[in-house]
Amino acid sequence: MVEDGSIKLRCMNLEPSPYVDLYSLDVCVPLSNLAELISRSKKLLDASPLICTIVAHAGDGNFHTIILFDPNNDERRREAERLNHYMVCTALTMAGTCTGERGVGTGKMKYLEKELGIDALITMERIKTALDPNNIMNPGKLIPPHVDCRF
Repeated sequence: MVEDGSIKLRCMNLEPSPYVDLYSLDVCVPLSNLAELISRSKKLLDASPLICTIVAHAGDGNFHTIILFDPNNDERRREAERLNHYMVCTALTMAGTCTGERGVGTGKMKYLEKELGIDALITMERIKTALDPNNIMNPGKLIPPHVDCRF
């Protein structure tokens, strides 16, 4: 979910601090749903006590949200996670995806079953196992741990 935000903070012209972390996420929907998703997300972000902004790729249905929060404050971290969860689940209800370009990794893996279905995940796990029988290539970075094709 939250990467080392120091590089991202520097890109935003903010000094790294133990009191500020950055949650950067992206979702993607068909272009016909992009304005609606951004509008809903903007309302949610504006109502949040966290500092948030949206950056969109208007041509491909993808948009990013940048959320700043205090990583030492559990309530603020949960709020950042709540905002992410809302945007991902709303994108999925609009025929979208949990990520448009950032990849799944460990942060969005929990949404894959809802997005793709268990059969697709089992197929992905079988392909991964065939190509990487020793599980040395990005272990634990795509297939949720509860998906097991070895039956």
